[in-house]
Amino acid sequence: MEPAQDAKGFKQDFMKRWTPYFKKRYVLFFIVSIVSLVIPFIKLNGNHVFLLSFDRKQLQLMGVAFDMQEFYLMPFLLIMMFMFVFFLTTLGGRVWCGWACPQTIFRAIYRDFIEGWLLGMHSRRNKQKSAKMEKLENKAKKVVAILIWTLLAFVAASNFMWYFIPPEDFFAYMANPSEHMVLLGFVGGVTLFLVYDVVWLAENFCIYVCPYARIQSVMYDNNTIMEIYDDKRGGVIYDQSGHKIADKPSEGDCVGCMACVNVCPTHIDIRKGLQLECINCLECADACAPVMASLGKENLIQWTSYEAMETGKTKIFRFRIIAYIVMLTMAFSGLLLMGSKKEHMLLNINRTTELYAVKDSGIVENHYTFLFQNTDSKEHDYYFEVVGNEDIKISRPTEPFKLNAGSKANKVVVLYTDKEIAKNDRKDTPIAIKIRSFAVDDKQKIVVERDAVFFYPSTEVLNEKKAK
Repeated sequence: MEPAQDAKGFKQDFMKRWTPYFKKRYVLFFIVSIVSLVIPFIKLNGNHVFLLSFDRKQLQLMGVAFDMQEFYLMPFLLIMMFMFVFFLTTLGGRVWCGWACPQTIFRAIYRDFIEGWLLGMHSRRNKQKSAKMEKLENKAKKVVAILIWTLLAFVAASNFMWYFIPPEDFFAYMANPSEHMVLLGFVGGVTLFLVYDVVWLAENFCIYVCPYARIQSVMYDNNTIMEIYDDKRGGVIYDQSGHKIADKPSEGDCVGCMACVNVCPTHIDIRKGLQLECINCLECADACAPVMASLGKENLIQWTSYEAMETGKTKIFRFRIIAYIVMLTMAFSGLLLMGSKKEHMLLNINRTTELYAVKDSGIVENHYTFLFQNTDSKEHDYYFEVVGNEDIKISRPTEPFKLNAGSKANKVVVLYTDKEIAKNDRKDTPIAIKIRSFAVDDKQKIVVERDAVFFYPSTEVLNEKKAK
């Protein structure tokens, strides 16, 4: 067989695998890959759809930028993530692992596309070549495959970083790598991990490293949809204790071809029953289907539940599923509610070390440090006022000040009163006040209120000052 014919033969074998589940899975792989690559570039109102920026110390979600002080949204996002994982596992087992997990997608790209389709490493042996020559050729192809995957792993590592450093900043930083060695180190480290993980660790990551397999066992029930070998039609291969009886049962439709075992990426025998290593990729179902079809029989491996195997129907809306839906709805509602309270400016008020100052004229001053931050997407002029107490006035600053989008400014603020607003012979009097800060050009939308305290001295202190 000529090399060209050999590659062609592999491609024909590859297309024979284009079975229903295989086709659906790879279409989903493509969609997930494109979506994950595109999301970091999508912007709404000048902000990203999702960005957890370390540089800007922001969470950008659906076009809205939330500052560090507004990270109260993160618990809702984390709750939603975990509840969705629990919901998905209870409903469909490790369907995420087999159909959308990056580890599975990367392995499919490396094993099926690069090694298989592109280089023909899994094709039938060429009898015209010596075993030594074919071994050397496969080693060379292996090196080429690793180099190709290394380039793709760099893209994947960069894509991962785009969720933390916006692409526009990322490319600017990478243009000057000597000035951003930490970023370069992160990208290089993730790239090397992906090369090791996909080329050598492979599906052992799913079996031994990924914690998902460990938590799934407590979430399964008889209505969880998974890959199930029908031992009533196929015959019993393993006894109750899990020991193998025979490759081919004495009674049943299973022919013992081992196609389901040979194709399994995690190297398990689906005929043994539920196993933590199963990632619901359904490759075993695809392998069994043509064998049974050639005998005019139905596939022995089904994507169903044990309940459906017994009664013919899976109960979807059961207590745990409904509970997860309720919790997801509550978390999502909380996220929407808290997100709708987004403040377009932030204000922190701190007092200076001096409690108050009394001037010769009897004027009492309190000094503060106000930290203003513009969290809007455009610049504004800001100022503030004391609400509900006309006797306390602003001495400094006297004019509004400008803040660019996303910028901060510390302002020394002096409030004073020339009136007798409290009377206590021996103790200073704390007076609760409210500060309203606003954008001069948009008072209706951009306004925040903060509580503060104005200290008024005792009568004794005032008299001492006047006596001097």
